[in-house]
Amino acid sequence: MHISLSEHFNYRKLLRFTFPSIIMMIFTSVYGVVDGLFVSNFVGKTPFAAINLIWPFLMILGCGGFMIGTGGSALVSKTMGEGDGEKAKRCFSLLVITTVVLGIAITIPGMFLLEPVAVLLGADEAMLPYCVTYGRIILAAQTAFMLQGVFQSFLVTAERPTLGLLVTVGAGVTNMVLDFLFIAVLDWGLVGAALATILSQVVGGVVPLIYFLLPNKSPLRLTRPRMKLSESLSVIGKVSVNGSSELMTNISMSVVSMLYNYQLMRLAGEDGIAAYGVMMYVSFVFIAVFIGFAIGSAPIVGFHYGAGNHGELKSLLRKSLTLTVLTGVGMAALSVALATPLSGIFVGYDEGLYELTRRGFLLYSSSFLFAGFGILGSSFFTALGNGVVSAAISFLRTLLFQVAAVLTLPIFFDIDGIWLSVTAAEILAAGVTFAFLVGMRRRYKYM
Repeated sequence: MHISLSEHFNYRKLLRFTFPSIIMMIFTSVYGVVDGLFVSNFVGKTPFAAINLIWPFLMILGCGGFMIGTGGSALVSKTMGEGDGEKAKRCFSLLVITTVVLGIAITIPGMFLLEPVAVLLGADEAMLPYCVTYGRIILAAQTAFMLQGVFQSFLVTAERPTLGLLVTVGAGVTNMVLDFLFIAVLDWGLVGAALATILSQVVGGVVPLIYFLLPNKSPLRLTRPRMKLSESLSVIGKVSVNGSSELMTNISMSVVSMLYNYQLMRLAGEDGIAAYGVMMYVSFVFIAVFIGFAIGSAPIVGFHYGAGNHGELKSLLRKSLTLTVLTGVGMAALSVALATPLSGIFVGYDEGLYELTRRGFLLYSSSFLFAGFGILGSSFFTALGNGVVSAAISFLRTLLFQVAAVLTLPIFFDIDGIWLSVTAAEILAAGVTFAFLVGMRRRYKYM
């Protein structure tokens, strides 16, 4: 049954509407996990560590797609809520074109920067060739990766979350099947893993592009923007500011990952980076639930804010906070239960690495109790068009608090302090989120 953004959302309807986005994000993360699983078990722990060392830099180069997707979907859904469907289509089209241009502009400089950045991050002689080879192949599909990030948000805004799910599943199946073929069967090693990844990104970025180019029944379709330069720059500027929280989130997460890798290389060497990589892969799947819900619910918030339905905003916030609490408790319990078997699956071939990973996993699990609040708060304010507050939450959650924690806690708790740093940062971010929600309640009337 089709659900329109203008409807009243009870728990069941809210979960039904956001479910495809949640599954979409989980599936995106799962095929990243499969990538790491194949590389760790079939190629070795040095290439596995190399991927985890260079990946944060690759994410920084591609995170503009998430900024345009989240900031743009908030602007477009608000415009739709105000009743101007044609303007919404023009803005959407302009943002897709901007993504393509930006992706092409980033690719070549990124390839030249790979080697010096890898050295700066601490890659030794054994890891450096793997970092450069993997990175250059991944960057070949930079534009497709950025389009994939843009369309994950806009397919929800277009009231086609199920199509977004199907595209993501198709991309994920492509990646997993090709991982098996290229790595396990053809023995192409790290090159095979990179090729499988970029081909899946092509599926995720190009299929929605074709859908929006062709006539469709959604509120959005690609057309000529037909805007003056000043108007185009204004739209891009608003989207950049409004989506700055997501840009900041992705850049901050990547910078923090680099710092974690540096600290782990210092305290535990290559094994520390490999253990952290396992935790990150699994964490991506769990955090994907919160991110998927945020992506799925943001257009609803944006629409009702644009339409002036304050009662619905109150209902949406209350339900979202309740679901975040319940999900966090469930995830923390599940993470503790899975710590031992998942560590064995990824790195059971090395006893020392296995024990390091398992202990880290158990300590890291507590972060899931609090992680959802900062993600929800940032997304909620993005949907309301307040990119400044959204960016502040993201900046504090993903950069300032984590940097402070990862630099401070290891002084007192050694390597255990690194695993506990995320929990400390998420607790502080949850407090900041509630402070902003209370402080801005009269302006937006959601409480």
